[in-house]
Amino acid sequence: MNNFSEKVSFIWSVADLLRGPYRPNQYKDIMLPMTVLRRLDCVLEPTKDAVLERLKKLEDSKVKNIEPILCRVSGVPFYNTSRFTFEKLKGDPDNIAANLTNYIKGFSSRARDIIEHFGFEEHITKLDKANRLYLLVSKFCEIDLHPDRVSNREMGYIFEELIRRFNEASNEEAGDHFTPREVIRLMVDILFLPDTDTLTTKGIIKTLYDPACGTGGMLSVAESYVRELNPDARLEVFGQDFNPQAYAICGSDMLIKGHNIDHIAFGDSFTEDRFPDKKFDYMLANPPFGVKWEAEAEFIKREHEEQGFGGRFGAGLPRINDGSFLFLQHMINKMKPAYRDHGGGGDPREGGLPAKGPAQAGTRLAIVFNGSPLFTGGAGSGESEIRR
Repeated sequence: MNNFSEKVSFIWSVADLLRGPYRPNQYKDIMLPMTVLRRLDCVLEPTKDAVLERLKKLEDSKVKNIEPILCRVSGVPFYNTSRFTFEKLKGDPDNIAANLTNYIKGFSSRARDIIEHFGFEEHITKLDKANRLYLLVSKFCEIDLHPDRVSNREMGYIFEELIRRFNEASNEEAGDHFTPREVIRLMVDILFLPDTDTLTTKGIIKTLYDPACGTGGMLSVAESYVRELNPDARLEVFGQDFNPQAYAICGSDMLIKGHNIDHIAFGDSFTEDRFPDKKFDYMLANPPFGVKWEAEAEFIKREHEEQGFGGRFGAGLPRINDGSFLFLQHMINKMKPAYRDHGGGGDPREGGLPAKGPAQAGTRLAIVFNGSPLFTGGAGSGESEIRR
């Protein structure tokens, strides 16, 4: 299996094994974490024996902080200390449930935290009792998801296509989880093109944030764009999402790519902003369309009333059944101020001499809306005030 569509078709066909014990709307609860686990397994396989060997020496020498040492051995920011791999799991059918649980618990702490957001472990006993667990593991052994065979970009496509298919099969809205790559690419082009001179500077470091990052498609496309434009540039990506599965996929993808995993956060961007004081160079988002914000209403209204423009929602509050404009205001709050150096140092916004040259470029952001928040609401309404 060399191409993306074959791999998607293979994983999709494996989902047929779940027919009976699971309904179609539950398939993704099993198939997505299994795909991530197999991907991590393939990444770690070449260094697995060396990690176990070093672990034994470290245990004998009673070293306390083994994580950085074992990450150096694995060559990626995670490792697994269980004696199992998918191939070894396949070799012991009678103990598959206990061994798979042991394997998951063997991941380093940050990887395990991400995997736990899938809630997969609660399915292991059920799958085993239905005689499906061993079959699933055996089938996944047939697909090689090592980055040398499946690039990070292809892996992103695989996840997105699987999510789209699973959501269609269960009549859910796939758009809640990902944005088509051609749409992202257009947004990224619009975002970065005016800054080509800056981004091609040697050693340049920029930051990018998506407050509704889903499976991380926007972060990945933006990073690829900057890397292709200037291999010497670094784009540090930040994201937050409160869908546990989407967060787990994004987190595992960023982990494999070697990004700082603390920059990918789980939680509601409105009520649990994990980057409260951070300002970013670039921002991208496709917030969910027409999603009610009544669950967060008390928190948001309080911030609006008590903090005004000192908080995030000073411009106004949209109707309760569409929070799109809340995301926009949340992002505007994280923009860097733009100003020019007027020659005498300091900030010209505080009274000024004529501009001489760029001192701080500020922030550029791109956001997708459907038509509703752009046109809904008469004069004086929340939407109208925000637009104003």
